[in-house]
Amino acid sequence: MNVSVTKTTIDGLDLAAQIRSGHLSPAEALSDAIARVEKVNPELNAIAEKLYDTAKIQANSVAASGPFGGVPLLTKDLFTPVRGARMTNGSLLLKDNVMSFDAELVTRFRKAGFTIFGTTTSPEFGSSFTTESRLFGASRNPWSLDHICGGSSGAAAAMVAARALPVAHGNDGGGSLRVPASVCGVFGLKPSRGLTPMGPAVGEGWAGMSTSHVISISVRDSAAALDQLAGADLGAPYAAPHHEQTFLSAATGAPPKALRIGLVSHLAPWQSHADCVEAVQKTAKLCETLGHKVEETTLPVQALEFYDNVFTIIGSQTRSLMHFLSRMAGHPVDEQALEARHRVLLREKGNSSGADYAASVDYIHALGRRMAELFQRFDVLLMPTMARPPARIGEIDVKDHDDLSSIIETFHSFSPFTALFNASGQPAMSVPLHWNSEQLPIGSHFAAPFGGEPLLFALAAQLEQALPWAHRLPPVNAL
Repeated sequence: MNVSVTKTTIDGLDLAAQIRSGHLSPAEALSDAIARVEKVNPELNAIAEKLYDTAKIQANSVAASGPFGGVPLLTKDLFTPVRGARMTNGSLLLKDNVMSFDAELVTRFRKAGFTIFGTTTSPEFGSSFTTESRLFGASRNPWSLDHICGGSSGAAAAMVAARALPVAHGNDGGGSLRVPASVCGVFGLKPSRGLTPMGPAVGEGWAGMSTSHVISISVRDSAAALDQLAGADLGAPYAAPHHEQTFLSAATGAPPKALRIGLVSHLAPWQSHADCVEAVQKTAKLCETLGHKVEETTLPVQALEFYDNVFTIIGSQTRSLMHFLSRMAGHPVDEQALEARHRVLLREKGNSSGADYAASVDYIHALGRRMAELFQRFDVLLMPTMARPPARIGEIDVKDHDDLSSIIETFHSFSPFTALFNASGQPAMSVPLHWNSEQLPIGSHFAAPFGGEPLLFALAAQLEQALPWAHRLPPVNAL
């Protein structure tokens, strides 16, 4: 494939530097991004709404400022309002829902210099590891169009992997940044609970398990974006630790000291696929060559009990959302318009008592305490992002006759690890270090103690230098 390394590896900070130098105008950068999206989207089906006209006005009238001045950005169509744009949350129930205000996160993206020119698709309410919905259809993986791009930020990851743009917004309530990053071969970091804003519409999502950030080609783009997004917004119910050091300096400074790394290959009752075990073992060996000490360990959790509690929270909050939508509409919500998994979830967990909900919140808080104790032994934990290679389109599915145990088996045998760190509130990342024999990406998942983003960025940058990935280009690409 005759594509220059420079062109495949350019990131958002590089693009902003070109704009600042006058080599490229914000309008030209936007025009190029639109052309790239239009080239790959017919195959990837990743765009929910095009905001090209308003973006062109912004690019032509506003001087580029901020570290990402003039860099085009796609935001995710999931609980992230953009003024004047639809926010469907991937649901037929909200297909005509136009927002009248910006989320605080969107405001911060704009202040950082990003030009928002569209939104990416999401599975309904973000509750799936594949970006497939009745509203938008299936978004696809640029490495193989027969395979999923992950969920729920899969469309964002697909666009970044296809080099339509270097960075895109996503959010993560159970792995929704890291799963797509893994299956699309890009970088995704989930911040600590409370580090990025959820307002002004809500204080938290899924009892604090949900958070937002970006998916990117480079580690430094992720770090620089988090510098702009981090910090409690007005009225936030809680906040993460403040760091004197910038995240970008952590990603571009000295490599981390020799780390104690705990290696986990499986989470019972599921066994990780041989490809995923091989990938994480190779990552462990790479870490050892970099001077780190790796020791096998186990996680202090019973997976089936954990997921039963997680779905009590999700089911209760989904029922609350249905009540809210009914009040807004002035009549009961037609649940037949929902995806089958939400009808099952509402049937099985939507009528949990307040005491049940409180007990499940107590459960995830107790898990956070146990995970914090494990980090007294280890600086970071390493495990596969996914327990299986990327699935095929349609493989991860739920029918009305299924029950909760079927949902847990369907989704979390595929990705048992990621949601643990949403529940604990600790930061975690998927690093694209390996591809299997089918040339499908297999991510390596690292987690750190609460507030440990600087350590993760420093480690990720060290791994990125040791085993670069940005030059790897999928068959479907915008270049």
